[in-house]
Amino acid sequence: MEFKNPQEELERFRSRLGVAGGFVLSCFAVLFLRFVWLQVIQHDYYRTRADENRISLVPIVPNRGLIVDRNGVVLARNYSAYTLEITPSKAKNLDAVIDSLAQIIDIQPKDRKRFQKLLTESKNFESLPIRTRLTDEEVAKFIAHRYRFPGVDIKARLFRQYPMGAYASHLLGYIGRVNDKDLEKIEHHEHEANYRGTEHFGKTGLEHHYEFELHGQTGF
Repeated sequence: MEFKNPQEELERFRSRLGVAGGFVLSCFAVLFLRFVWLQVIQHDYYRTRADENRISLVPIVPNRGLIVDRNGVVLARNYSAYTLEITPSKAKNLDAVIDSLAQIIDIQPKDRKRFQKLLTESKNFESLPIRTRLTDEEVAKFIAHRYRFPGVDIKARLFRQYPMGAYASHLLGYIGRVNDKDLEKIEHHEHEANYRGTEHFGKTGLEHHYEFELHGQTGF
């Protein structure tokens, strides 16, 4: 029968304990150094990254400028109205969605045709109008059924109005939704960044000639 030397066993235990303690201390040292690296040395870098993930700058498109004659008579102005809009990337089966919407909101063939045209010209994540200038009753109807339509919402939009009607239309021109041709003009303009979020552009007449003056300054 072999008897163990208590002194040797104690020394062996102390040795193992020292190794284990050293390992634990090494782990804490690594964690501490990592903490210092992240919280002190790299603090500014990760703070910036966190802010980028948390803060999103959304462009606020300005109200388009008025056009007046030399006597101060308004020839072109803006008015606000509600539009029913669909974001294609968030709405599944667009045709079925529009059919369902048509059961509670008056959607005409011309509305569908305009929407399809905008769909081919726009990016998938942009919200596109399926109906403009909703009545208060139509707004209330949709709100009551909104839960049924993911990717569909009501937005307040500004529309252009010409109080003199066709009388000065050849001179004033008109505005329309931004297309590829307009984008080319914007890209070559010194104030390209000022057009972030802009959806309309002067097409003809004074609306086109003074586009960059009438557009205004985009905010964030």
